[in-house]
Amino acid sequence: MKQKIVVLTGAGISAESGLATFRDANGLWEGHDVMEVASPEGWRKNPKLVLDFYNQRRKSALGVEPNAAHKALVDLEQKYDVQIITQNVDDLHERAGSSNILHLHGKLFESRSTKDENLVYPMTGWELNLGDLCEKGSQLRPNIVWFGEAVPLIEKAAEETMHADYLLIVGTSLQVYPAAGLISYAPHDTPIYLIDPNTPPISHRRNFTIIQEKATVGVPKLVKKLLGE
Repeated sequence: MKQKIVVLTGAGISAESGLATFRDANGLWEGHDVMEVASPEGWRKNPKLVLDFYNQRRKSALGVEPNAAHKALVDLEQKYDVQIITQNVDDLHERAGSSNILHLHGKLFESRSTKDENLVYPMTGWELNLGDLCEKGSQLRPNIVWFGEAVPLIEKAAEETMHADYLLIVGTSLQVYPAAGLISYAPHDTPIYLIDPNTPPISHRRNFTIIQEKATVGVPKLVKKLLGE
């Protein structure tokens, strides 16, 4: 039976493919207050702005490719049972070829009904507009978990982390909850590797290794080590 590796990824891994990270120091995302474009209140106030914002995110995502870090994580599947848990809404892990990906904050290339959240539709292009309706006749919205909304997959993510033989944390500041709390679910003796140029404020524990590198450098290095190359 293969050992299990759980990989928690954040905006830093996508940034190296050229995607804008979630927000800068001023709390802005591409010049917008995040609450205007990533909250139920913002949606009620100006749905067109929100739709346009995510249309641009999709357009940007279609113009970039998975990087060396995304691809190296796929290589781990040669030897391990690998579960990716990502805070990212892009599809770069899928396009790189990873088999098991859990998107905590939703998927950029899906829309969902505003009337029935179980009605979710894949998107092939980048446009979602006012007047695009679900089969029940209600406006479609991005299938994204916004601020103030529940994170429906957090319990599944916690359960996966509880069974990790290794935990890898890549490109995340560990500042966004509940995702940042997943680290506490890892078994006490599970080796944890944090790969990020900046060391976030974390409580150190046994078997904790910090690799102060960007994802495209640190992940391939660590993968080689774990594969015994």
